[in-house]
Amino acid sequence: MTATQDVIDRIDREKDDYLGELKQYLRIPSISTDPQYKPQVRGAAEYLRDNMRQAGLSAELVDSPTGGNPLVYGEWTGAPGKPTVLFYGHYDVQPVDPVDEWRHDPFEPTLEGDDIICRGATDDKGQSFTHVKAVAAVLAERGALPVNVKLIVEGEEECGGEGIEAFVRADAGDRLACDCVVISDTSMYAPGEPAMLYGLKGLTYVELRVQGPNRDLHSGTFGGSVQNPLNALGHILSSLQDPETGRVLIAGFYDRVRPLEDWERKAWAELPFDEDEYRRELGVPELFGERGYNTRERTWGRPTCDVNGMWGGYQGEGAKTVLPAKAGAKVSMRLVPDQDPKEIADLFRQHVERVTPPGVAVEVREVHGAVPTLIETEGPAMEAAVAAMRDEWGKAPVMIREGGSIPIIATFADVLSKPVLMMGFGLPDDRLHSPNEKFNLQCFYGGIRTVARFLDGLAGQAG
Repeated sequence: MTATQDVIDRIDREKDDYLGELKQYLRIPSISTDPQYKPQVRGAAEYLRDNMRQAGLSAELVDSPTGGNPLVYGEWTGAPGKPTVLFYGHYDVQPVDPVDEWRHDPFEPTLEGDDIICRGATDDKGQSFTHVKAVAAVLAERGALPVNVKLIVEGEEECGGEGIEAFVRADAGDRLACDCVVISDTSMYAPGEPAMLYGLKGLTYVELRVQGPNRDLHSGTFGGSVQNPLNALGHILSSLQDPETGRVLIAGFYDRVRPLEDWERKAWAELPFDEDEYRRELGVPELFGERGYNTRERTWGRPTCDVNGMWGGYQGEGAKTVLPAKAGAKVSMRLVPDQDPKEIADLFRQHVERVTPPGVAVEVREVHGAVPTLIETEGPAMEAAVAAMRDEWGKAPVMIREGGSIPIIATFADVLSKPVLMMGFGLPDDRLHSPNEKFNLQCFYGGIRTVARFLDGLAGQAG
């Protein structure tokens, strides 16, 4: 059973209104990593709450248990005896640096053909907004939903998600009790090629700080007498990975890595993928990664270690002959089952202590982490999701993993003990976290229709 044609027709009639509302939402610079945007972050939460209310949901802002940005909670529970679906999303977005690489104002949604360009367009305002608009369409057309619906949307996903983690664990399945969780913060395999994700990588994110002398020094007067923190930092970072094989050189890093299944490697190899086109689109002379695995296997199923940023010394125009007093770097390690984020952080710290040159003090700070996730690919909720995507996109979704991390998934699975479905509508080239982030309008509208079909399909499964 799928959504009636009347609901689909309403969505198609009102899609321009949905786009206008999305543009208003995107214009709010809800950057959670920068404290100066805190008022705007709250403004985005208030906009979403009000939009949920206009859709016919009971909605409110919920204070974060950790004192951070508020959660937005909405519900419609007028279908007793029917399943309950919990939709999750996040309204916060990444910073926009480097600003000069954007073709337009990062917070002025601009159409380029069928793409809307704006920070947050696909990650995750646009995708999670499909949940609200689908619910709005069904309620407007029928006056009721076929199942019970709850929505929880956070404002700290891009800076660690501590608030929702604490909220879900404290709630213990009370207010958030449901039969399944649906998350739209992932991608389709390709345009017109739907996908259901069954695995995401975990994450260990650390900050490395190297302290040398008590002040910046003249490189001529003091050069050769003290350790340069930037030189030391370079040595430490270069020790993390073998430049030839791509293997991470942290002792114990691979000890708990679960090998890829033979069926996975076979299934992924059968998916259409042009490595040369992929390389050209990225603008690199050649691809690189762990030897013995292809690109899909490395990005979806093998752990990685990457430097995300470095600082220290003089970075202005011209020359300044200085030995910096301190230097630092941010490092992320994407993890796979059965690696533990805390254990990997400890192994990283031990490695740094072993390789740090004399003459500097080093501190490793753990920023945040996430547990790797694999989910079940069977069950009524999954069947309803697969059917909804097949009905909307004309073909069954492929089952894939992805290299990103959504920390709250493991928490939902642990606390609620219900299936978590990753039903994404983005595209692999949506440039999330990069300048000129985009969301294809056909994916936006198709996502709304897919969610509406899913609601009917879930009710049909229960019936």
